[in-house]
Amino acid sequence: MAHSSGGHHPYPRSARVNQILREVISDELLRISDTDERLGLLTVTGVETTSDLRQAMVYLDSLSDDVRVALEERRSQIQSSVNVQTRLKRTPKLSFMADPAVASGTAVEEILRRRTHDDE
Repeated sequence: MAHSSGGHHPYPRSARVNQILREVISDELLRISDTDERLGLLTVTGVETTSDLRQAMVYLDSLSDDVRVALEERRSQIQSSVNVQTRLKRTPKLSFMADPAVASGTAVEEILRRRTHDDE
């Protein structure tokens, strides 16, 4: 059976782009953290690009004010790294946000901890 010229992949292009961006941004943050301690122990939990690939929301495990400032200061360096390491027609503008799933998980853990403590 012949494949269509558009090709068929096991998951959509946007998911592949998101994964590539997550890997590149994670690697760049690791490199930057050697010289900027504010970015140490920071984990990229996911990336979500818009359908036109002009914007990308980068989700992080935490985002303190110091980390937010450091990311703003280093945004062009991170975007440049994305541009060099990917074959995208355009480099999406990166925005950074704390991952709401991590915050929710932390809140649930705290509730469970309090319940366990109350039961003792």
